[in-house]
Amino acid sequence: MVQEKGTISIHTENIFPIIKKFLYSDHEIFLRELVSNAVDATQKIKRLSSLGQYNKELGDLTVDVSFDEKAKTITVSDKGIGMTADEIKKYINQIAFSGATEFMEKFKEAKDANEIIGRFGLGFYSAFMVADKVEIQTLSYQEGAEPARWVCDGSTEFEITEGNKTERGTDVILYINSENEEFLNKWKLQEILDKYCKFLPVPIKFGTKTEHEEDGVDEKGEKKWKDVEVDNIINTTNPIWTKQPSELTDEDYLKFYRELYPMSEEPLFWIHLNVDYPFHLTGVLYFPKIKNEFEIQKNKIKLFSRQVFITDEVKDIVPEFLMLLHGVIDSPDIPLNVSRSFLQADSNVKKIASYITRKVADKLNELFRKDRNAYEEKWKDIGLFVKYGMITEEKFYEKAKDFVLLVNTKSEHYTLEEYNAKVKDFQTGKNGTTVYLYTTDAEKQHSYVQAANKKEYDVLVMDAPLDNHFMQQLEMKLEKISFKRVDADVIDKLIEKDDAQKHDLTEDESKKLKEIFERAINNPTMKVEVESLSSESLPVTITMEEWMRRMKDMARMGGGGMGFYGSLPDSYKVAVNGNHKLVTKMLQSDEAHATQLAKQVFDLALLSQGMLKGADLTSFIERSVNVVTE
Repeated sequence: MVQEKGTISIHTENIFPIIKKFLYSDHEIFLRELVSNAVDATQKIKRLSSLGQYNKELGDLTVDVSFDEKAKTITVSDKGIGMTADEIKKYINQIAFSGATEFMEKFKEAKDANEIIGRFGLGFYSAFMVADKVEIQTLSYQEGAEPARWVCDGSTEFEITEGNKTERGTDVILYINSENEEFLNKWKLQEILDKYCKFLPVPIKFGTKTEHEEDGVDEKGEKKWKDVEVDNIINTTNPIWTKQPSELTDEDYLKFYRELYPMSEEPLFWIHLNVDYPFHLTGVLYFPKIKNEFEIQKNKIKLFSRQVFITDEVKDIVPEFLMLLHGVIDSPDIPLNVSRSFLQADSNVKKIASYITRKVADKLNELFRKDRNAYEEKWKDIGLFVKYGMITEEKFYEKAKDFVLLVNTKSEHYTLEEYNAKVKDFQTGKNGTTVYLYTTDAEKQHSYVQAANKKEYDVLVMDAPLDNHFMQQLEMKLEKISFKRVDADVIDKLIEKDDAQKHDLTEDESKKLKEIFERAINNPTMKVEVESLSSESLPVTITMEEWMRRMKDMARMGGGGMGFYGSLPDSYKVAVNGNHKLVTKMLQSDEAHATQLAKQVFDLALLSQGMLKGADLTSFIERSVNVVTE
């Protein structure tokens, strides 16, 4: 018998387009909302029981999710507080809001368990994304309450009648529409439940599953097994981030990591987050082994609100450099359904980002201070992360400058302060700037590294994709230091001293030598200069000027505003050693022989840089064979 028919509050004519277009970007969210509401209702009855306001047996509080492919229904059942017909009218029918802004405000304020039913009403309407009709069967926990049934077909009209529930709680039955029949599938529903409900605090049952159970022993004394059907509980109700660190072992953290990322290598270490003021936040963040190729693996940090999965798109909550981390963050201060603009403007979100940055920096500093050797061993994996943080986050830079490490070609590790003390006296040029020499490939640039080592200069290894940006930042932050790649010029030019060496060539001889090489090279991108170098140095050295090479490297990495440099042709400096004995030989030879010698030593210089290829390499080999056999 129909007890009441009516029209939902006029404002709710706006609910459905808002839900479908703005609040929920993905239809699968409906299941998260309904299960989350069922869990809230269950936690409410547990709370009332603990406060002595509900004195009956709680019984089994498992939330049950089921579907009927024939009837085209999905049902979410709980044994929570339930609702009376009046509460249905209040919380389901009178949701009065005229747009998304007011909805956001309502959600922002729903932080307390007392507002659970109000939240139920809001999230409940996501059901109409996939259903032609929604039915509620409910029985309130209140003494003398009668069961109630509510039905609505997605319009503003509803019907309330007497219900058929005989036990406390609520069943929400969705009659799935033809466009969304994909959800009437066991594996699809299991996938959604695994994604959103895996760590909810109340057991969630979804059908049954087969498990192997020991069944005695056979006549040979070997164990027998049998298949048994058990409830398919899809969630862990007490994940590790809800516990105190003192309750957990290293194995607990590693086991949880394997559960989250079954295909990943084990993490280096982790941070347990737990703060109550000025916002609520728990979680565990793991430092993964980061490969040297620069790939930010997004969607690795999972964001929860009261153990309900929200998203793994956390870029507006977590500082960009922390996107390299893996793990879980849970904060009830972040509502379930929010826009990007809300997240970017919300003060709690900003505080959370700042707090996490500080905690990560403190953890790294603690590891560095406590066991420097172990920290240095991990540096290859975490160096990229630390440098990225320093480049993108000023507050992190201020802390990290004390534990970021520079590594030289001898695999020695130095802090910024230690390294400056090491090289300041030897590698400061006549202009007062200390030069930090570096290589991006110690094998390929071996001859240049050796030239630096002969002068007792130290050479850093800077072979990570971010190092160009990192060096540029240090040049801006640190006083009077400059980074120069060992092959950016001849060594005496990289660090110019007052006692610079001079060559004995006359101006005419220098000019003639330059013309010999220009004729032999015949390439406008190669600029020939006669230099005063040690007689033991190579006869010819090819270099690319540091600033230009660095800009081109950044352009290759896709650095903002660097595209112009990437489009410029490569240009090199060809430094001819005016003090090498071969120079005297060239100046005394006829033009053809001098040109041949110049071509040969130039090709040798190209070869040392890995720049001699194709026909030029073939020609060089043939020429070299002729020289040997003549």
